[in-house]
Amino acid sequence: MKKNFKKSIAGLLAALTCISGMSAFSVIAEEEAGTDDSPVLALGTHEVETMEGVDQIWTSIYENQIPGYSGEGFAYLTSSPISFKIEVDEEAMYQIDVRAAQILDKGGRLQTISINGIDYTYNMPYLDKWTEVTFGVFRLKKGVNEIVLKPQYGYGAYDTITVQKAVLPEVTGDSVPCDPDATPETKSLMKYLSSVYGKHILTGQQEIYGGGHGVQTNIRYDAQNDQCIDENGKVYTIIEGDYGEDDQGNKFPWHCTDETGIDYVYNTQNHVYGYNDYDQECNYLYDLTGEYPAIRGFDLNCHNPGFAWEDGVSDRMIKWAKEKNGIVTISWHCTVPTSMDDFEIDEEGNITKISNDWQKFTYSNKTDFVTANVMVEGTKENVFYNEAIKLAAAELQKLQDAGVPVILRPLHEAEGNPGQNADGSGSWFWWGKEGAETYKQLWKYLYDKLTNEYGLHNLIWEQNLYAWSDESALWYAGDEYVDIVGFDKYNTQYNRHDGNTTGPNEDAESKIFWSLVDYVDNKKMVSMPENDSIPSIDNMVIEQAKWLYFCTWYDETSSPKFISGEEYQNPETVKNIYQSEYAITLSELPANLYSDGGSDEPTPTEPTPTEENPSGDVTYGDVDGDGDIDIVDVLTLNQCLLGVDDVEKINTKNADVDNNGILEDADAMNILKSLVNLVKLPVK
Repeated sequence: MKKNFKKSIAGLLAALTCISGMSAFSVIAEEEAGTDDSPVLALGTHEVETMEGVDQIWTSIYENQIPGYSGEGFAYLTSSPISFKIEVDEEAMYQIDVRAAQILDKGGRLQTISINGIDYTYNMPYLDKWTEVTFGVFRLKKGVNEIVLKPQYGYGAYDTITVQKAVLPEVTGDSVPCDPDATPETKSLMKYLSSVYGKHILTGQQEIYGGGHGVQTNIRYDAQNDQCIDENGKVYTIIEGDYGEDDQGNKFPWHCTDETGIDYVYNTQNHVYGYNDYDQECNYLYDLTGEYPAIRGFDLNCHNPGFAWEDGVSDRMIKWAKEKNGIVTISWHCTVPTSMDDFEIDEEGNITKISNDWQKFTYSNKTDFVTANVMVEGTKENVFYNEAIKLAAAELQKLQDAGVPVILRPLHEAEGNPGQNADGSGSWFWWGKEGAETYKQLWKYLYDKLTNEYGLHNLIWEQNLYAWSDESALWYAGDEYVDIVGFDKYNTQYNRHDGNTTGPNEDAESKIFWSLVDYVDNKKMVSMPENDSIPSIDNMVIEQAKWLYFCTWYDETSSPKFISGEEYQNPETVKNIYQSEYAITLSELPANLYSDGGSDEPTPTEPTPTEENPSGDVTYGDVDGDGDIDIVDVLTLNQCLLGVDDVEKINTKNADVDNNGILEDADAMNILKSLVNLVKLPVK
């Protein structure tokens, strides 16, 4: 691949090219000039009690003394908001810390901070002395920003507030699987993932599961000639040894196929064959963008005790990896009996009663299945889950035999609804409904069964985490059981940070990204294994949200349509990211992905001799001569043209992108256009 990280700001630059008929440069100049004459603060530490909205300086909270405050006293957030303005010289990420106390609620008290009209919450713990705490890292625009402490829940005491440029570490993430006996292919895939982490994002798309996207055909079974044939006389290949029998004793083949490999399945009600269009989402992406996703998501939902059926998911996974050279990720909506009265075992642990009605099973928390009993040998829950593991292991074994490693994401979204109960329980899935400690035991139990008992070493273990509060980190299973941690992003209609009320929410969710990095001490890669709206490139790059990959959820048959519906995706944003230098698609994965860790380390673009540049010593567009062509070059040239900076400070050969010997607005505009792929430099 030939990726250039700096070019990934394309979406941001495109928005600057034309606003109300003015050039990008006049807009920038106007923003710098500013129109607000009210006093503003600079970066640094400031006394909260001096800020707007503070009508009383507190030295104690009623009879409660909290000595050690600075200045004249402190502010107590009760009924009135506290606000201030701060000016920064560039749009970037900034950290906001406070010196605070909170003595009202020992369970923690939600505090709300508003950044330019967008609210964020932080659960401030019980603090009976002045303590440095952080609200987190936020994106501030260039110029004046308004920050407000809102009394929505309130009753926090604030001594000082500090705003400073965020210093974010380089993300690392282990390149070695947590399983010491991982297969060579698994080690190779982990090595590749680690090589692109923090530099690019892998594109991903989940396929539908459970028999979705059904398509009925006119293919029928001709018993007299023992062949499957359609109305045009086309004959389909029957899968040998795969015959069934209807109520009248008539035999028929369950499956037939054609030269494209589609699996047509017999429908016993209308006596024709149909298929499930599992490629619907990927084909939509290809038609829209000209690219397929690098990662394809699958699910083992159909392999469950009681009502398991074969939907060909293992074959599709093997084909995606072996024939398409793609990356496979698997979730597992493992179902359990809604009522354990429908499941019985004898004294030896043999199953004596189990329903074959899928409607009597659930993966939600609406079940009397006791999660903790899974780890208790001989219980009904233990026997049932062991049977489920056996079925899943059989499918995973097929992949291991084929040399296919998989990113396995079981027991996902465990924390679910935070704060439902004192122990952190209340998840919408059965595996998380009894709290973090039981959940972690379950995770380790599954890891041990698949890895040690079934000998599956082609698994890259991915665990979902949330970032509701610091307590979310308590759900982490541990470094020796996890390779990747991921956050499932569903926020199109709520928790917006873009100021809009409808349409796709393209937030980068950088605050959550960096929270997860902190939870695992930067030892594990952080991903977005499920999402509705895909974050925009400019949001991810500016906010330094360095997700390993995203994987958009599938389109439901009616709604919601997560990839093709304009409620969730802006088609231009999808095209932009799939065609960008920052994102990696299927065609850009290295050929040796599963043998040598890939060779996809991006390299700088070197000057190449051309007809216009025979010596190769000119890099058109690199105005500041730092080796990169980016928005800084546009702004630097603009400053020179405005007379703010001396033209001698720039590389004039690189800046004269139309080779007419004159530095002018057109050169700056053409560099800007090149960053969004509207023109190619030099401009002839």
